[in-house]
Amino acid sequence: MAGEFTMKRRVQFSEIDRAGVLYFGNYYRFMEEAEHAFWRSMGVSVVTEIDGHEISWPRVRTSCEYYSPARFEDELQLALRVTKVGSRSVGFEVEFTCKGRRIALGRMTVVFCTIGAGKFRPVSIPESLRGILENRLSLTDQTG
Repeated sequence: MAGEFTMKRRVQFSEIDRAGVLYFGNYYRFMEEAEHAFWRSMGVSVVTEIDGHEISWPRVRTSCEYYSPARFEDELQLALRVTKVGSRSVGFEVEFTCKGRRIALGRMTVVFCTIGAGKFRPVSIPESLRGILENRLSLTDQTG
């Protein structure tokens, strides 16, 4: 799908629970890995300096729906899509699949912030970055 960033991630033994399936909390870790890889693919880090300010993208909302278990050694395809670009925030969706089967669907909202004195301060996303993000908006998610 156009506008989609994809990566593969193999489930490690240390990431499964006693039932032999991927522990639910690790889906959030994988979502974060996909997000970080997405930013790096655009030449930015999740914590970087822009216009002389240290910036980051803290999460303000996350969710994950589980459809089918992932197991040790499963190779998961993570497809990250930009679903919304606001003045200060970005919505992401991460679809987890294995062998064409949907495993889970995660969503998160992140806010563009400067970091100073140990505190976050939400600020407007710079136009240069906004343009790149808007070009990555998933076409299927612009209907709502």
